[in-house]
Amino acid sequence: MKRILICFANLILAVGCSPSKSELYKETDFFVESLHTTRETYTIWESAGHAKITSDELYRIAPLGRLINVKILKKVADRENAYEDLKNDLADYYKNDDRVNKVYINKMGTIMIDCRN
Repeated sequence: MKRILICFANLILAVGCSPSKSELYKETDFFVESLHTTRETYTIWESAGHAKITSDELYRIAPLGRLINVKILKKVADRENAYEDLKNDLADYYKNDDRVNKVYINKMGTIMIDCRN
């Protein structure tokens, strides 16, 4: 049990302090900006081709329509809390950005950044 707690604490530290979050924000910013300036939408056929994975392979960011999907790729001990924390981080990051309407957890359990007009 002690070993599991230590592993979980290390995972929390790695996720919270990793450069992956700044890379995640950089990639989501790219899609938010493109939907605001150069793209009307990303079709379902374009989504996979435009998807980005952070260099530490922790997050996958993929545009779909005027939404941006963020998925945690690595297995985490408490998936629901990990997604809730990520949603809160992204919501805080975009709270003053008029291009983003809402950040939420969709029915599939991943994060959606809503850039619809």
